[in-house]
Amino acid sequence: MHYQVVVIGGGAAGFFGAITLAEALPGVRILILEQGKNVLEKVRISGGGRCNVTNACEDPAELVGYYPRGHKELLGPFYHFGPAQMKGWLTDHGVKLKTEDDGRVFPASDQSETIIDCFLHYCKKYGIDLITSRKVTGIVHHDQEDYPFQVQTKQGSIQTKYLLVTPGSQATIWKMLEHLGHRIVAPVPSLFTFQIKDPRIIALAGIQVPHAHVSIRDTHLEAEGPLLITHWGVSGPAILKLSAWGARVLHDQNYRFELLINWNPHWTLDDVRQLAAKESKKQVKNTSIPPVPRRLWHALLQDFPGLEQNWNTCIPTDLNQILEHITSSQWQVTGKATFKDEFVTSGGVDLKEIDFKTFRSRKVPGMYLAGEVLNIDALTGGFNFQAAWTGAYLAAQAMARELETG
Repeated sequence: MHYQVVVIGGGAAGFFGAITLAEALPGVRILILEQGKNVLEKVRISGGGRCNVTNACEDPAELVGYYPRGHKELLGPFYHFGPAQMKGWLTDHGVKLKTEDDGRVFPASDQSETIIDCFLHYCKKYGIDLITSRKVTGIVHHDQEDYPFQVQTKQGSIQTKYLLVTPGSQATIWKMLEHLGHRIVAPVPSLFTFQIKDPRIIALAGIQVPHAHVSIRDTHLEAEGPLLITHWGVSGPAILKLSAWGARVLHDQNYRFELLINWNPHWTLDDVRQLAAKESKKQVKNTSIPPVPRRLWHALLQDFPGLEQNWNTCIPTDLNQILEHITSSQWQVTGKATFKDEFVTSGGVDLKEIDFKTFRSRKVPGMYLAGEVLNIDALTGGFNFQAAWTGAYLAAQAMARELETG
């Protein structure tokens, strides 16, 4: 069995790369190999089944700030094919889109099946072959042959001129790539929430603070954003940012570290003095400072000895203690938990081994890689998908040029 291009992995990057290639070079013989029974599974479950296809952030210089791994390498590619181009592609292919207030872009149908149906339709239209339940067991490369790649499966071998590797985070494929000369950065989890076993917050599940500053003691790691208290600890955008940027550091600490939370980053000692003057005849415990809810205020100040006293009896050291309890509270993190159903991995093929103009391997001629197989990961909001679309598009364009001139 011979093809001009074989795609390993029937996910977002694999399908988009195959379709883009078929449009750039009509008639090209393409095969998508998927080891599972179903294709596009991550597309199916993304965004709670709605598929957060990309983000409204269209400035490449700003966009790369959402990528803990890959921010330097993706700057150039995003100028060639970014969120604006992806939205245009989907619209041109019959998918109506909507943008939510936080910048996330979804199909207007709110159904991930809209994206899946689009990809399957164009896959069939362009005659792209698709085989599911077909696990790749080996990749052999012979540089001098007309079909230099041999993709091995239990059902037989497939010969191809070019290879697009888009299997997601798959350890068996990483081992094959390592055997072919690639360096694999060991995968560790990214985008997770923090487990905290602390009596102060046991009864506070569901409380959300719209803007908190979080940091990890003895590291450079810090983040800001909404923070949510859960029944197992803390979550929300601020925590997810921190977990993504600190993925490798936190893994090395076995997910046990001291978390510092500033529940009201704009609060100063002057603000505490003004509050004391305004609420002078009230007890400290009967006061709170928006946006910190009263239940949280009580929990944070439960170790403050003057909680029962009136504000007008507080001395300067009391005011300093109150400020510290709110703006520098300390929490022992004892582990991590997966964020919803999403699992993002930091790790993969070393980015130094990829030509980011084409997403071509610098180690294996004729091999292209895109998506989570690379050491690229992002925050939530459609950014991981955008990296997959961008890589697949540029790889497809490069393969089309190679096939035309070769």
